[in-house]
Amino acid sequence: MLKCYVFRLVMQNVDHHSQIMAVDLVAVWDVPCSDGIHQVEVEHGTISGRRIIKVDGQEIVRRDWMFRLVGSETFEVGRPRVRCTVKIEPCGAFAYQYSLDVDGKAFRSFTEHQSKVMRTWLVTAREGTYRVVLEKGTLDVWVNGRKLETAGEFVEDGTETHFEVGKKPAYIRAVTSGDKRQGLVYSLYVQEQLIPEHKETL
Repeated sequence: MLKCYVFRLVMQNVDHHSQIMAVDLVAVWDVPCSDGIHQVEVEHGTISGRRIIKVDGQEIVRRDWMFRLVGSETFEVGRPRVRCTVKIEPCGAFAYQYSLDVDGKAFRSFTEHQSKVMRTWLVTAREGTYRVVLEKGTLDVWVNGRKLETAGEFVEDGTETHFEVGKKPAYIRAVTSGDKRQGLVYSLYVQEQLIPEHKETL
């Protein structure tokens, strides 16, 4: 399940002068890309202006002292690379709001777009779980973050894209739905067994 967390600013009195301290971790987003779901974390020091952005636990942006407490930071995630921008904006006295744009779209709009252009399946095997992703526009197939070599062929009722999942033969069959609004229907078969589609929703 895709998640977006935005944490409330937490304040407390720490001495007789009522100095204000703030929790640094302020927002977390799970960003769905072709090569997997990437977690973006934002830390914001509301006194020092410190900004830290982590992707999948790895620090990629650090600003230790910022005179302006608001602003934006741009970085990239995933493969192929997707441009992201975290925005920090004022929201009343001593409060801030945090938002994420991905590929030029607001986070929610981006995830809705991804759900339309990608199809995802989870394949369970002895050695673990494989996340199979089809990009409908390019017909690229990704398994656990790696783009695979595929072979396409026409069949009686549509097309099949062949590849391997954990050394097991697999293919994605695309057939017409008969409904112009729905378009093609995509199904994954591993060793001729139909795999149910995995819905990644907010």
